Amino acid sequence: MTDFERLRATLPTGLWIDGAQTDPIDGGTFPVYDPATGTLIADVADAGGKDAMRALDSAAAVQEEWAATAPRQRSIILRSAWEKVIERTDDLALLMTMEMGKALPESRGEVNYGAEFLRWFSEEAVRIQGRYTTSPSGSGRIVVTKVPVGPTLAVTPWNFPLAMGTRKIGPALAAGCTIIVKPAEDTPLTMLLLAEIFAEAGLPAGVLSVLPASNAAAVTEPLLADPRLRKVTFTGSTRVGKILIEQSAQQVLRTSMELGGNAPFVVFDDADIDAAVEGAMAAKMRNGGEACTAANRLIVANSVREEFTTKLTDRIAALTVGPGSEDGTNVGP
Repeated sequence: MTDFERLRATLPTGLWIDGAQTDPIDGGTFPVYDPATGTLIADVADAGGKDAMRALDSAAAVQEEWAATAPRQRSIILRSAWEKVIERTDDLALLMTMEMGKALPESRGEVNYGAEFLRWFSEEAVRIQGRYTTSPSGSGRIVVTKVPVGPTLAVTPWNFPLAMGTRKIGPALAAGCTIIVKPAEDTPLTMLLLAEIFAEAGLPAGVLSVLPASNAAAVTEPLLADPRLRKVTFTGSTRVGKILIEQSAQQVLRTSMELGGNAPFVVFDDADIDAAVEGAMAAKMRNGGEACTAANRLIVANSVREEFTTKLTDRIAALTVGPGSEDGTNVGP
């Protein structure tokens, strides 16, 4: 049995609600494929609107209790989750490579990158500060305290299946908020495995739900329309972000949007060309080029254009394209 066959046999593929796998109400599933080969990895539970309400029921039911949980205890759980993610680096990296396609070294890098959000916010959980000051009139005192926003919806993209989840889950849990995650249709398995890891770390049932879905709107629209949801966070395209902001306005939800768009890579005439080429490779080819920050435009001074173009072309030509799980692959599918 290969490492991936062993891993695949134990993967959670159901909806994650109330701290455990569960079947969708309508029993539907959708396939997740290896983009390098087109091979079926798993059939994953397909959430719908009724499942979204089950997850929100669960999140709302434990919100008050989770908010009242001591910051130190929230910190301990996040720290434990960080440790467990690091312990399972090989499994998480292999899974990301199989469902997203990036080369294994990139996937291992993402495990460290994504896990660090959990460690960071485990430390922040005990440092949520307020304010105490004299009023301008001098006749009293002003006290400012911070309280959890409440149940949160996170919608994550496919290109960083782990890190875009930990980046949203970490601060929500540290602040005392319950959270429902709708992962990208192409890469739901990494998020489901992360949910299982959180359960092993001692996260109470209901605090984190994961709803894989082939129809994102079927999940997000009823959640955004329910007054119990208090925040939405999204990483993805500007077009979808605008839709979510518009829908969230009906309940005046707090929003955090990380949307598309990036700056050009500029090479001036006095640049160190070798260093500029290295910078361009990092800017363009990180994560196999599948990053919202990847340079789409290179603006190069005419006096160095030929040298820069020749050296960059040579570097790109030397990359090995292939299945991300194969040794020597630089760029996956």
